[in-house]
Amino acid sequence: MSLPDSTDKHLWVSWESYNRSIEQLALKVHESGWQFDQVLCLARGGLRPGDVFSRIFDVPLAILSTSSYRAEAGTVQGDLDISKHISMSKGSLQGRILVVDDLVDSGVTLERVLKHLRENYQGVTEVKSAVIWYKACSTVEPEYYLDYLPTNPWIHQPFEEYDSIRPNQLAAWIKKGEQ
Repeated sequence: MSLPDSTDKHLWVSWESYNRSIEQLALKVHESGWQFDQVLCLARGGLRPGDVFSRIFDVPLAILSTSSYRAEAGTVQGDLDISKHISMSKGSLQGRILVVDDLVDSGVTLERVLKHLRENYQGVTEVKSAVIWYKACSTVEPEYYLDYLPTNPWIHQPFEEYDSIRPNQLAAWIKKGEQ
């Protein structure tokens, strides 16, 4: 499947490009020399990058659910919700934490999450953030980012196609993909 050409207003990302970007971001963090104890990914956009980082760096993965893009198949930003609990398989969030997400848009989510960590997790000694895309309109600059986007385009990520598919449409969707 070919994607439309990217413009100043729209950035189209293939699965291959998306996966490569996660790897390149991980390399950038590694080359910085900063060591961290845990990855905290912001769900949903940070789930895939967080999983890859956890595997490559061989550190535990923690998940914090956040949500603001819900309406209109995930294209309209609403109020930010941050989960009261962090999901982890063992122990508690502590030490040096790398917060991973797919992008920083307005900066509201990252700013609020960092505040949430400072206020509620005394065992956390240091926090840095890593995102694939950093938009110019953000009020927060992540420590690590792969691409700076000065024109603030809408990023069309490959998994967004699932936002408009419902279970009763899966058979037709799968069949279309096999052709």
